[in-house]
Amino acid sequence: MKNIWAICKKEIKTYFTSPIAYVIITVFLVLTGFFFYPLILWFNSQSLQMARNPYYYQQLNINQMVYSPFFHNISIILLFMIPLLTMRLFSEEKKRQTDELLFTSPISVNQIIFGKYFASLFVLVVMLFLTGLLSIFTFVFGNPEIAPILIGYLGLFLMGAAFIAIGIFFSSLTENQIVSAILTFGALLLFLILNWTSPSAGGMWKDVLDYLSFFQHFNDLTRGILDTTDLVYYISFIFLGLFLTHSFIQSRRWR
Repeated sequence: MKNIWAICKKEIKTYFTSPIAYVIITVFLVLTGFFFYPLILWFNSQSLQMARNPYYYQQLNINQMVYSPFFHNISIILLFMIPLLTMRLFSEEKKRQTDELLFTSPISVNQIIFGKYFASLFVLVVMLFLTGLLSIFTFVFGNPEIAPILIGYLGLFLMGAAFIAIGIFFSSLTENQIVSAILTFGALLLFLILNWTSPSAGGMWKDVLDYLSFFQHFNDLTRGILDTTDLVYYISFIFLGLFLTHSFIQSRRWR
């Protein structure tokens, strides 16, 4: 655990002593704020219109009208941000030719991978926490339920964690950071929109494509529905990404 923490601190320091984390976090917050502000204005205008009719006013739900689409918007933004966050983790080591020194050290491959993975998770948590500050506006304009919001953020964290695991794998394949980012983005986009093609597949393949889609499992979480199937799905993807990274690095280590 001590070695994992040492690598994690090193990577976090690299993120925040260079413009990488600041640029990614700033762009992420600007984009999330850009999508959040119109949703709040729209909900406020709907509240004013429905205030004259008590029945319709009671039907207003800020969680469904603001947070559910907001969480979907954040997931799309993460699709672009995570590849930029993970592209350097192993690619930079290869380019600087410091990977062999790292892999021949007493530190195990698992410790290296988890150290880098936890550092990226730390940045992800910072990004999501800062977007949570926008909830101040929702408590001003409405009375949101906290539990669905927390479940939605849990969904964003799990999706982001799965994205990072896939990004680390592609970063371990190449020394070119741009190639790593493109491969990560392409893979994440594919798994995000798999359910779009499922209606044309039909039968068993429709169920398979729906299950493999990130979006399909994320949809319930944005509505505050916590299903163990969705949790198992994201944890499995995290395990798969880290396992593939370990397998590839281990194969190179013993060549």
